[in-house]
Amino acid sequence: MSACAEADTVSVEVREEIAWVRFNRPDKRNAMSPPLNRQMLRVINELEFRDDVGVLVLAGEGTSWSAGMDLKEYFRETEAQGLAGVRHSQREAYAWWERLRWYQKVTIAMVNGWCFGGAYGPLFACDLAFCSEEAQFGLSEINWGILPGGGATKVAVELMPMRTAMYHALLGETLSGRQAQAAGLVNEAVPAARLAARVTEVAKLLLKKNWETLKATKDAVRRVREMSYDNAQDYLIRAQEALNWHDKSDGRHRGMSQFLDEKAYKPGLTHYDKDK
Repeated sequence: MSACAEADTVSVEVREEIAWVRFNRPDKRNAMSPPLNRQMLRVINELEFRDDVGVLVLAGEGTSWSAGMDLKEYFRETEAQGLAGVRHSQREAYAWWERLRWYQKVTIAMVNGWCFGGAYGPLFACDLAFCSEEAQFGLSEINWGILPGGGATKVAVELMPMRTAMYHALLGETLSGRQAQAAGLVNEAVPAARLAARVTEVAKLLLKKNWETLKATKDAVRRVREMSYDNAQDYLIRAQEALNWHDKSDGRHRGMSQFLDEKAYKPGLTHYDKDK
């Protein structure tokens, strides 16, 4: 594939501090291929520290979010290259999923259609997830003789109750958007016509908050899941101490001053004005 064609596998648009990054293989239901995985890593790396980007939305062109891994390109063609080819293509995929998990900006998955198999990797990597009610989620691997790999089984167990995850993986049945919300795969399912507007609304709310605190909070949520209570408590104390020094905007003291001295807002109902 030419460099130009590889670049076309991902589309990017930045508007009002929101980066809209889209899988762009609609004719393949946005199945992930080695070229797409390479391009996606380039794109998110380029956007990560841009001052005009505060939130990244991962969406899909056409009627699907992502149908998972392209069976022909990702499996058959790479397997023909032997173990080296398989390992190389795996690392290209896992590299950008990992990058998203610890991204400098808040990330939102906007699932507008199919989300199958390997697509659970980037779904979990995003901090928040919204889908259309018409979206379909599935671990169909059992139906064609393999297990849900590439982290998909881990994602199901992380986001779903164990019995729900087991049924989902063993039966290979699809979930609707509403069922995916009930199972914990996404935050909300909304009518397709409202999906982009709802994601934009959430993104704009995030943009009003302290960026340093958002980054520290999203990392804390992921880290403490695997810690004991005592270890998590200690980690959070140290993380807050580090944030106090690292946040050059001094958001902690500005927020307290606006609440305690100016009576300008109520923390339980809204946020302090970071631009004041």
